[in-house]
Amino acid sequence: MPAQQPTTAPQWQQVEITLTGPTADNPYTDVDLWVDFTHDSGDTLRRPAFFDGGTTWRVRFASTLSTGRWTWSAHGHPAVDGTVGELAAAPPKPGSHPATRHGFWRLSPSARTLEHADGTPVLVVADTAWALPWRATPEEVVDYARHRSAQGFNAALLMSVQPDMRATGPRARGVDEGFDTGFDDLPGGRLTQLRVEYFRTLDELTGLLVDHGITPVLQPVFHGFGWKGLDVAGPVVPPEDYARYCRYLVARYGARPAVYLVGADGAGTEPQIEAGGEEVERQDCYGQPTGIHYRPHARNDAHHAAAWLDFQWCQTGHAGEHVPERLATMWAQRPVKAVMNGEPTYEHTGVRGRAAGWWQGHEAWQNLCAGGVMGVAYGAGSLWQWAVRPDEPGQSEFFLAPGAGWREALQFEGAGYVGLVGRILAGLPIAGLQPCWDVSLTTRGLLDPGVLYIGYAEHGGPWRFLDADGRVPSRYWLVDPTTGSVLDSGERPGDGGVIESEVGAPRVLLCSEVTPPSCA
Repeated sequence: MPAQQPTTAPQWQQVEITLTGPTADNPYTDVDLWVDFTHDSGDTLRRPAFFDGGTTWRVRFASTLSTGRWTWSAHGHPAVDGTVGELAAAPPKPGSHPATRHGFWRLSPSARTLEHADGTPVLVVADTAWALPWRATPEEVVDYARHRSAQGFNAALLMSVQPDMRATGPRARGVDEGFDTGFDDLPGGRLTQLRVEYFRTLDELTGLLVDHGITPVLQPVFHGFGWKGLDVAGPVVPPEDYARYCRYLVARYGARPAVYLVGADGAGTEPQIEAGGEEVERQDCYGQPTGIHYRPHARNDAHHAAAWLDFQWCQTGHAGEHVPERLATMWAQRPVKAVMNGEPTYEHTGVRGRAAGWWQGHEAWQNLCAGGVMGVAYGAGSLWQWAVRPDEPGQSEFFLAPGAGWREALQFEGAGYVGLVGRILAGLPIAGLQPCWDVSLTTRGLLDPGVLYIGYAEHGGPWRFLDADGRVPSRYWLVDPTTGSVLDSGERPGDGGVIESEVGAPRVLLCSEVTPPSCA
């Protein structure tokens, strides 16, 4: 009996069409199906289909419009050619992810930041949960997502499959050294023997993240350390395998909020990265953000002029060093790309106290002011590798937080300060901000003249303005970045004027002509 197809498509929410594909020895590698969607208005979208076992193929689609009618037709093989249908576009249904109201993320016109499809600004606030897709259970993901969402995080960095070719352990979640597998032949450096059951579980896990307002940042296969440092497959698999898998990720997860991190922890020049980036560009009709995350000792500028590349993320190592100059260098690169530090030192990694507490808040604010206006990121030792208990064997001691499994690491203090960055700056027009240190005696700041000024004073103290040209907006709010509390507000003094502030405690100053949502 043919599968019952959906008849309505609420705007920005995933609907699923089921197709009966051909019989093939390996449908994942040997068959390529897609569906074209045409709206009454003339808009057209193409979505790739994905193999889901047997002869079952699925197409996931999100309407970009709230009214009208979509007609669709399947293509790619005689088994589906001629299969057609209709979808009535409908207004969005209420949902916990902002994309259900504002549309998917995309690059803003300034190319420095992200925004929703309707232009609502986005500041990425990302947590590092690399191993969640292949170690966590649904119940654990609910606990994780509820906690991080409440703190202000809106994205999670994910290794979509366990990348180490020499990793061994039970094919199970929640047990010592256990992990699920996405490809049976990954240990041999190939991505051809796909395990559908794994990706059905990943459907559920990423869906839970989205339900809590957290966007999955999908990394295909790691290029650097990986899980345990046991020879990652990313630089080994043939580029055509890598590109095919990127297509599968876009097909399976691209009708919901997503970010594509086609390279991670490498030099960025690995051939798999270009193959993957180009394939994402071809297959993603929604234009969700695509970029590269680098190892600590990289130049951070690979493929910089490529049309498919929206952002560059540096990494600054795990020795507890603040290196904001990385962001300043990246901000100055041309053509303009969105930049941020995607991996500061993990909290408590290897040693209790390393990069702990307010270290993380200071790191986030100074990276932002150095030009990393795409957003901020955080990571915790023992959480990123999803250590099932504090003394789980087989893990790298350098990346474990002593005395902590993932649940204990979820409670580390520093995450709260990073999450507050997003809460304090929520809804502000950040796209035009540029590093600025010439309008006040405070050492760090960002300015979009006449629109928004953000200043960060590591040790607080009086805020003296040097703004004879009147570039800084006229109203101010002085905020404690450790709590989010507004300490003072009023009309900004003119050139040479001073806003008094306590010495010895970090402070953030917001200047705007309209009241920031967090200060209302």
